[in-house]
Amino acid sequence: MKARHFLLLAFFPTLFIACAGKDTGADATGTFEADEVIVSSEIPGKLLSFNIEEGAVLAKDSVVGKVDALNISLQKEQIDASITALNDKTADVKPQIRLLEQQIAVQQSQMDNLLQEKNRVTALVKADAATTKQLDDINYQITVLGNQMKVTRQQIVVQLNAVATQNRGILSEAKPLSKRAEQLNDQLQRSRIVNPINGTVLTKYAQEGEVTAAGKALYKIADLSTITLRAYLTAVQLPQVKLGQKVKVRVDDGAKKYKDYEGVISWVSDKAEFTPKTIQTKEERANLVYAIKVKVKNDGYLKIGMYGEVVLK
Repeated sequence: MKARHFLLLAFFPTLFIACAGKDTGADATGTFEADEVIVSSEIPGKLLSFNIEEGAVLAKDSVVGKVDALNISLQKEQIDASITALNDKTADVKPQIRLLEQQIAVQQSQMDNLLQEKNRVTALVKADAATTKQLDDINYQITVLGNQMKVTRQQIVVQLNAVATQNRGILSEAKPLSKRAEQLNDQLQRSRIVNPINGTVLTKYAQEGEVTAAGKALYKIADLSTITLRAYLTAVQLPQVKLGQKVKVRVDDGAKKYKDYEGVISWVSDKAEFTPKTIQTKEERANLVYAIKVKVKNDGYLKIGMYGEVVLK
């Protein structure tokens, strides 16, 4: 007896659909569905917070939880400390350059004195009051001092280049460290569980305090403000429909009443398939049908899995 009751219950929905299509003028029947999104954790760790409940309406980009990321935060602090240490290792060339510049200033003062002395000796030579050897000696000193000043200036350039090369070698380590810091910052951002869409929580898979893994589902959400009726048309009916076409959608509203909605055909399958197995008779299962999707604005009464009927206008 129990087995017979089961068969009767399994067969009854099919009879209702078949009768509805025949007696009520429905062109197609099907069930409502929604685009469901399964939200997962992006990093492993303990759920420090996870404040959602099934049936809750969540806004897009709202933060609904946080995964423990203390280890990542400590790694980030270590990288920052390493970058700071690199800056401390760099050499400051300014004191050495100041010393060489002071040396040039002294040499320039000596050069000025020698030039004045040269002018004086030149005048004395013309007056036969000094020998040409004295003038030659001063010219030699001027030449030597000029060469020394050139060397000092070259030392400044060499020193600047040497320190710059040394510092570049040290600071070259900062770039990969900075990239690593950016990666850790990204992981820290991913420790927040951000809701991806406006919608209603359908199923909650985890609880606060549990340890989760990367990619492990936390909850399932769908936007139920607009719901989709997936129905099936025969090849004969197919020429009567097109994308964007408005149709009437009906759902049960009591024993013999229907509630009407306006729907829009958003998708039509480009290939035929066998009638779904919910159609019980062998003959009907052998028929080829085309699936369509009808978008319906939900007033709160439409639910996922409910049966609906399509009436082509």
